Parts: sequence; C-alpha cells; structure tokens
Amino acid sequence: MYLEIDGGYGGIRFSACHFIPRHEKCSRLHGHSYIVRLRLEGDIGEEGMIMDFVVLKKKLKEIIEEVDHKTLLPTTSKDVHLTVTDESVEAICDGKRYVFPRMDVTLLDIPTTTAEEMSKMMAERMVKELKLPSNVRSLSIGLDEERGQTAWYTVVL
Repeated sequence: MYLEIDGGYGGIRFSACHFIPRHEKCSRLHGHSYIVRLRLEGDIGEEGMIMDFVVLKKKLKEIIEEVDHKTLLPTTSKDVHLTVTDESVEAICDGKRYVFPRMDVTLLDIPTTTAEEMSKMMAERMVKELKLPSNVRSLSIGLDEERGQTAWYTVVL
C-alpha cells in the first residue's frame, strides 16, 4: 500500500535559484518554483494508517523552510569553489564569480544542486530525522523543477 503527499496541493513548495556547472544552459544562475512530493510504501499499522500525514508534512515543511527563497550552493562540488564568511558567500565556477549575502544562501552537502541530488538529500534526511514505523518499507521524495519534470529518489528500509 502507498501513502502520497502532493506538495502542489499541500503547499509544500519552495522557490530558489541555483546553477549547474558545465551545463550549456543551466550553468547560468536561474530559479525554479519547486514542488515536493512524498511517497511511503508500507502496510497499514496498528493505528489504521501507514503513517500520520501530519508528521510527514511537518518535517517536509521544516526542510523546505531552509531552502525557500535562497540561493542553493553545493559544498561537495569539484567544480564550485566556495569561500564562506559571516557576511558573504563567494562561488567561483566555470570562469564566473558570484558573491551573495550569507543570509541569502543555503549551503547543501551535495555535489550539485540538480533536482536528482536534492531529492536524494531530502529523502535521506527524512529517513534519518523521522522515527518511521516498522511497517514502512520505503520512502520516496519527488522534486518537481517544473510541472511534468520530476526527479525521484527512494530509500528502501
């Protein structure tokens, strides 16, 4: 059995800007209005549900609050070189230099800020930070960069 949360209807969405190194078009700084989706696979538990929607939505909203209306930069990239101070973040990539106010940036522990890497990061974080019931077999996160263009990552428990 599956439980799904569609962030498009549930208000689990965020806007952010990023760039993808070495990409012909997406290496330029640009933004998206992302929608987060969640899918749990499992059996109905003792409470008559796979898991409480409220708990899942609360954690998703906590995660997106950290990235909403921010510039997203990868900290483990071999292509993006960052200098971080209390006041600013300098990013050098593909011969370009960006300087952002520190408060406008979220640093992500991923190699690149693609929808694929961000959905993986979110799914792994959900599994790590939530106490999932033993009846849950997998958790998947889908991240829409735009409608009809979604990257999915699944953690099998």
